[in-house]
Amino acid sequence: MANKHFLLLSVIAAGLAGCRSRSVSPPIKEQGFLPAGEIGSHLPDFSVRDLQGRNLSTSDLRGKVVLIDFWATWCAPCEKEMPGYQILMDRYGSQGLAVVGLKASMMNDTEDPVQFAKRIGIRYPLAVAKEDLNEKFGGIEGLPTTLLYDRAGILRKKVIGFEYTSVFETELVHLLRR
Repeated sequence: MANKHFLLLSVIAAGLAGCRSRSVSPPIKEQGFLPAGEIGSHLPDFSVRDLQGRNLSTSDLRGKVVLIDFWATWCAPCEKEMPGYQILMDRYGSQGLAVVGLKASMMNDTEDPVQFAKRIGIRYPLAVAKEDLNEKFGGIEGLPTTLLYDRAGILRKKVIGFEYTSVFETELVHLLRR
């Protein structure tokens, strides 16, 4: 009987874990290697076409503070977060902030991604993240997932789940001043 209760509590806890935001703590460094997507790892090399057909690559982001947001049209927390990232881009883009949205492709869209972006007022680059691109960023455990890299391309903050824009603003202002 105790095993059944433990199993039930484990299942409930696992289900709730995807419903709230969590920052990822720094990993234990083993022989100087940090896996992709871990705090302290480097912005991976990638090249994609955005939803407008323009090329976007890591080289376009060098020397900038970079906010990467993994999102989907069916993700209500993503829809709530993204306009805040546009505000950050409008406010700090001239100081060296770049915001890139990478659309998760694990489920079908609930609306056309370009129309979705227009409807919620997003003008920063958006591209589709296929499985190989997801893996370059360490894999995606949940949506939204937001990664904040400093000007040297080092991952400084990672949040899985919804987070208020003000939390990222505090972090990125510090990184922009470095």
